[in-house]
Amino acid sequence: MRDLFDEASGKSPLDPEEAVRRTMRRPRRNRFYACAGVVEAPNGYAITLDDKPIRTPSGRQMVAPRREIADAIAAEWAAQEEFIDPLTMPLTRFANSVIDAVVDRVDAVTDDIAKFFGSDLLFYRAGHPDTLVAREAAHWDPLLFWAADALGAHFILAEGIVHVRQPDSAIAAARAALPDDPWSIAALHVVTTLTGSALLALALLRGVLDPDQVWAAAHVDEDWNIEKWGVDEEVAARRAARLVDFRAAAAILKALNPVLG
Repeated sequence: MRDLFDEASGKSPLDPEEAVRRTMRRPRRNRFYACAGVVEAPNGYAITLDDKPIRTPSGRQMVAPRREIADAIAAEWAAQEEFIDPLTMPLTRFANSVIDAVVDRVDAVTDDIAKFFGSDLLFYRAGHPDTLVAREAAHWDPLLFWAADALGAHFILAEGIVHVRQPDSAIAAARAALPDDPWSIAALHVVTTLTGSALLALALLRGVLDPDQVWAAAHVDEDWNIEKWGVDEEVAARRAARLVDFRAAAAILKALNPVLG
């Protein structure tokens, strides 16, 4: 079973799109178990298949920190029919990634999230047309005000794509708001890379925005273009695949973190 998700992890196990690409290269495997379950473990809740523990591609036992998360992972395995399809198992893929690639390098993953505070999606605004300018402001300005008021992070906005150096104090203040547990950090990393915004990820963590609001804010420009020029089916399919992983990461954050406000 372990090799089923080997290529889904890949060299960048927290990159959902790469995970999907790698998974699609492998043939699907027959379902080989009768039931999936959850048992208590010393450091959480272990997921089992026919009472045997699931292991990650690196051979570690799959243990979730909350019963709610473990039950959801087990449900993914229970829902498989004749074949096992990793594309329908975002929480399992997430668990493999966090256990194999994040637990031992939380600081490095946190640093990777923090890099986005230097070039966050929310900082770079359109200069025209006025309707797009107004839409970006409506979705993004409240988050900049929140970051300043709640986190003490005062960021600089720019028009266009020319890089603007953000104050070190702002980046440090925002980074200090990141949690330190591996599951939350891994989920924030997924949200950040999928949306292009660490501030949106923080807003989700703190309950400032719900998942639907975060997803909408991340796609202001794309949705405006769709309204003007129509839907590109290939782009829409990629977006739908990303949304699956986004919702999995959002579910992890909800299970692990109370609304901090």
